[in-house]
Amino acid sequence: MFARPILTALMLSALTLPALAQDADTVVAKVNDTEITLGQMAAMKIGLPPEMAGMPAPELWDLMLDQMIRQAAMAEVGEASITARDTAALAIDRRAYLAGAALERLAEFEPTDDEIQAAYEKAFPADKPVTEYDADHILLETEEAAKAVIEELGKGGDFAKLAEERSVDTGSGLNGGDLGWFTTDRMVKEFGDAVASMEKGATSAEPVKSQFGFHVIKMNDSRVQEPPALADIRDALIQQIRREKVEAEIEKVTAEAKVEKTEGLDPAVLEQDVLGVGTE
Repeated sequence: MFARPILTALMLSALTLPALAQDADTVVAKVNDTEITLGQMAAMKIGLPPEMAGMPAPELWDLMLDQMIRQAAMAEVGEASITARDTAALAIDRRAYLAGAALERLAEFEPTDDEIQAAYEKAFPADKPVTEYDADHILLETEEAAKAVIEELGKGGDFAKLAEERSVDTGSGLNGGDLGWFTTDRMVKEFGDAVASMEKGATSAEPVKSQFGFHVIKMNDSRVQEPPALADIRDALIQQIRREKVEAEIEKVTAEAKVEKTEGLDPAVLEQDVLGVGTE
């Protein structure tokens, strides 16, 4: 019989022994000849929605492993009778995943403060201030109807009342024709150009034709747009910088790749049953 001090020491030693080494290649189950690894389980967990990934570990483990066992069993059935369509789809899925993974890693970088400042200055150049306009309009279907409204305004007619009664743009018409503040790039070109050429307080002397009809415009005011504070749009700028870097890398890698397109193929060949799915 062990003396108590020796027994206690052995028990403590057992408790502190390191667990067996476990890595991505650790096999957690085997379905016939297919191995399911710890790495595959971990990859599956990363792709789960948050509500599932947050489940207690034992429940999540059993759920995922059961799913992967069923998947492995059915995959063997599918592989035993693999078709041309299956082979093509697997190649597409592999390419799509690898490309996505490469782009995801590329987009993980953190832009420097200088890069963020440069993106801000590019979006809101100090030497090119943007003007905002406050205008109302009455939209009519015909030029004659628009000219009639202009004539009534010239006789002292109330713009807001005429907008409510006559404008086919019912959204702004209910508000007396009010369009609020806007930049000209948000409007159709004809309307934007007309507003930008008008004096404060002026009303259209002639109808302005656009794809929507004939506009009678009242220009209320204009102002230089105040750019947002950098701190308020910092996150958006970071995402923009990342997108631009990813797009530039795609262009660079594609340009450097050796691409050989087979000449002479008729695009109409896609209308043929090249995968034999019609006979499956």
